[in-house]
Amino acid sequence: MEPSLINVRRHLGLLSHYFVQYFKVRVSYRADFLIGVVTSMAATLFSLGFVVVLFSRIPSLAGWRFEEVLFLYGFSMIPFGLFNVLSMNLYEFGSTYIIEGKFDRVLLRPVSSLFQVLFEAFRIESFQEVGTGLVVVLWAAHRLSYHWSVVGSIELIFFAVCGGIIYMAVFLALTTVSFFMEDRIGLHPPAWNLLAFGRYPLSIYSGPIQFFLSWIIPFGFATFYPSVRLLGRPEYHQYAPLIPVVAAVSLGIAIFAWNQGVRRYSSTGS
Repeated sequence: MEPSLINVRRHLGLLSHYFVQYFKVRVSYRADFLIGVVTSMAATLFSLGFVVVLFSRIPSLAGWRFEEVLFLYGFSMIPFGLFNVLSMNLYEFGSTYIIEGKFDRVLLRPVSSLFQVLFEAFRIESFQEVGTGLVVVLWAAHRLSYHWSVVGSIELIFFAVCGGIIYMAVFLALTTVSFFMEDRIGLHPPAWNLLAFGRYPLSIYSGPIQFFLSWIIPFGFATFYPSVRLLGRPEYHQYAPLIPVVAAVSLGIAIFAWNQGVRRYSSTGS
C-alpha cells in the first residue's frame, strides 16, 4: 500500500477514535447535552422565524420570493452546521492553546497539529443545523415545484461541502492570528457577525459589500452563489464554476498561514 494511503487511513482511524471518545464523554452528561441541543434548535428556529416575519411585511426581496429566500437560508445552514461541528477549538484556540500553553502537548505528538486542534473536540449539537437546513431546503424546493435530479442532488452535497470548507478556511485563517498576537478573543467575533449577510441575496447589498463578501471574506461563495445555481436563477450564474476553486484556494491560504504560525510559535515555558 502506498505511504500516502497508509497515512490517510491512519488519520481516518484517529478521527473515528477522537469522535467516538468525545461523543461518549459528551452524552455521559445527558442533561447538559440535551440542553445544548434544545438551545441550538431554539436559536435556529428563531432565526428562521425572522425570515417568516420579514416576508409577512414584504412580497419579495430584491426579486427573490419567500420560498427562494427560505431555500437560500436553509442551504446556508447546511455548510455552516458542518463547519460548526468542528469549530469549537478554533474559537478557543488563542485562550486555551496559546495563552494557557496547551499547544506544547499538541506539538509533542506525531500527528499534524492542525488535525489535533480540529478534532479534539466537536460541537455535536450542530448536527441539528445540518438536518434542519436540509428539511427547509426540501420544503422550499417543494413549494417552488423544484424537481430533484441526480445531478441536482450531487450538486447540493458538493456545494454544501465546499461551503463548509470556505467557512473553515476563513475562521482557520483568523485563528492563526493568535500565533502573532496574544488575545483571548481574537478576530472571530467580527467575522461571525458577517455570517448573517451571506444568508440573504447579495443583490440587496451595495457593490462594495458584494465585493467584500465575494472576494475578501467569501461567504457569498459558501451560500449565495451555490443557491443561485441550484435554483437555476439567471443572475450570477458565471460564479458557479468558481465555487470549488474559491474553497480550495481559501483552504490553501489558511493552511499556509497555520504552518507559518506554527513555525513562529514559541513555548510558554510553563
